[in-house]
Amino acid sequence: MKKIFWLGVGITIGVIAARKIAAAKGAIGPEGLNRAVGRVSDAVHDFADALRENMNERENDLRVALGIDQASDAARD
Repeated sequence: MKKIFWLGVGITIGVIAARKIAAAKGAIGPEGLNRAVGRVSDAVHDFADALRENMNERENDLRVALGIDQASDAARD
């Protein structure tokens, strides 16, 4: 019974190790590098969009609060 248990453990470890090695090979190659650069590029683009949107919103709030933008304040009422 012990031998069957340890055989199962060994097979499981072997399968997990083989999958990890295959995933590591895929991440190291040119395709993996392209995926990583694409993910970073998408993250930077999303961050820049969110930052730009929040900057415009805050600028509009400040303009209304300072009374600089009376036209947009009248349009909101």
